[in-house]
Amino acid sequence: MALKATIFKAEIQVADIDRGHYADYALTLARHPSETDERMMVRLLAFALFADPMLGFGKGLCVDDEPDLWQKDLTGAIERWIDVGQPDEKWVRKACGRAREVVVVAYGRALEVWWNGVRGRLERQPGLQLIALDRDASAELAKLAERTMRLQFSIQDGQVWVTNGRATASIEPRWLVGERRRVEGSGD
Repeated sequence: MALKATIFKAEIQVADIDRGHYADYALTLARHPSETDERMMVRLLAFALFADPMLGFGKGLCVDDEPDLWQKDLTGAIERWIDVGQPDEKWVRKACGRAREVVVVAYGRALEVWWNGVRGRLERQPGLQLIALDRDASAELAKLAERTMRLQFSIQDGQVWVTNGRATASIEPRWLVGERRRVEGSGD
């Protein structure tokens, strides 16, 4: 018998001072049986970093042809493709051919080994942003996971603070490829 996904509900407030984006989102996350709290929370962090009303969760681990998150325009064209973890370099190149912008939020024990192995081929990919998370930061983020969450994400000067009112995780994403874009005059 196949195991079913566990459903998590997250109400998040995003105050992204760097992009001028301020919004509340009610999200439903399906955590695949093989997915850890850490990976699920990194997906939620990726949502907050690129928060947009058109950004949604893909089927991720369940479907080979979908990212963890994606943003499509009104015609169905993929504007932004976001994967978390340490995806295969061929998979990232394929995504770069399908989407205007591809983001990889990389984390984990073997992050440096993975990056050294794919760096030369991925640095040249057009439209790619590669973000690395410190191992301690992603583990700290995982501690905030609950079946029903209320989280505030504050983003300023490249720093991210995530709190549930009882505990706070401080994260400093490092852009290895590309850079965080500031949206002038957005004021959402």
